[in-house]
Amino acid sequence: MQHAMIIINPSSGKEQALEHIASVEEILREKGYTVTVNETAKIGDATDFCITACGEAYDLVVSIGGDGTLHEVINGLSGQTHRPKIGIIPLGTVNDFARALQIPLDPLQAIQTLTSSSVQQVDIGRLNDRMFVNVVAAGSLAEAVSAVTSEDKSRLGAFAYLKEGLKDLTGANTGHPLVIRHDDKVWEGESPLFIAALTNSVGGFQRLAPEAAVDDGLLHCYIIKDLNLFKTLTVSLSLLLGNLKNHKDVIYFTARQVHVSSADTIMTNVDGEEGPALPIRLSTIPQYVQVIVPEQA
Repeated sequence: MQHAMIIINPSSGKEQALEHIASVEEILREKGYTVTVNETAKIGDATDFCITACGEAYDLVVSIGGDGTLHEVINGLSGQTHRPKIGIIPLGTVNDFARALQIPLDPLQAIQTLTSSSVQQVDIGRLNDRMFVNVVAAGSLAEAVSAVTSEDKSRLGAFAYLKEGLKDLTGANTGHPLVIRHDDKVWEGESPLFIAALTNSVGGFQRLAPEAAVDDGLLHCYIIKDLNLFKTLTVSLSLLLGNLKNHKDVIYFTARQVHVSSADTIMTNVDGEEGPALPIRLSTIPQYVQVIVPEQA
């Protein structure tokens, strides 16, 4: 008999996450799983539940929630000898990881994906002593995005991030001194935003890093050199065309290890949530996690 654990954030999906549990349980039982359901109540719960699933040799963990919930679940796999397969029912604001893996954003279709026999080996990122699944950003824009409240996310969706970002861009000074070391190179200068992405989808834009694959073992990094409100329009056009790396105010590179520091106190945003202050050290853990994906993916 196989064992599956459902880890659900009841506040996700505009407070409608719990409505999907019965459908998920039914499909898993039809697949021959015994099912345990755990609801998160506070930060860190999803990680603790996943650690338990690893220790008790569960075969599958299903994350029902947004990128933040999935981030916690994946951190529960860190350093574990036994790592269950991961199923994803995306109910968050952006759901970048699901987009990158072609998992449907419609909850009912995503639930049907659990019947798939296809499994994708996926890279995971490491930031200092924690893991991340999609993106790390540093700079004033990243700090602004971290300020988005849960209420705004539920009410405005992805536009909540845009609102905070534009508010910051209209400020007097958005740049900070950054020192970015990667491989044998060093970049130093003023920047409002540094991005390190594992996948092609960041903030709902699926063409930010079109070359990025979920299993290429690389961090796809962008340094925005200068970004006032006028230039944001040209950057946005490049972003929509999948050509951001060629913009004159953008430096693009790939690396397996990156170190970012600053003379200023700068916070980070990790998978859509507030992260630690600089300095940070980033690296990849190639093909660390198995994720159930649609058959056609």
